[in-house]
Amino acid sequence: MVKAWYMDNKDADQRLEHHKSPHEYLSLETLYQKTGVEHYSINAHSFEDDELLTAIRKDRNYTFEDEITCSESCLPDFENKLKSFYTEHLHTDEEIRLVLDGSGYFDVRDGKDDWIRIAVSKGDLIIIPAGIYHRFTLDLKNYIKAKRYFVGEPIWHPYNRPSDNMECRLNYLHHQVNGFRPITPK
Repeated sequence: MVKAWYMDNKDADQRLEHHKSPHEYLSLETLYQKTGVEHYSINAHSFEDDELLTAIRKDRNYTFEDEITCSESCLPDFENKLKSFYTEHLHTDEEIRLVLDGSGYFDVRDGKDDWIRIAVSKGDLIIIPAGIYHRFTLDLKNYIKAKRYFVGEPIWHPYNRPSDNMECRLNYLHHQVNGFRPITPK
């Protein structure tokens, strides 16, 4: 089950929880209101037949998918890849991940530029809006296996910060001010 909290600003191991003191948790509703990040629970054992996932994929026109495993034994150049995933960036398209096994963290910026850490584990489907600054890291277990979904052939290019004048960023900021409206499955 997804949990979200505001992060401290310490430079300790990125794979630690990085809670503020005292802890500042956010509900999933508040997370959505502040960032537009959506979360759904999917049965990871039978995700191919999951009606909710099927509806989300249809409504959002996700037509391409692949799978990624992040671990020292599966990911070439593991340390450098993990550093690149943790570099603050944005994308021109949504970032959609369904965790099939393992766990990790997505960090996103709120409207005040503070980091919110989102812990994901098996069965969590997370949708990060286009144009939001974010990053990813593993937790101390050093393992995650996830499905990635795309609209059409993937053009997965990270734009490192600053990328404030990109159209996707400006659109994201507009939605952040005027309210996010998810495309909910029927």
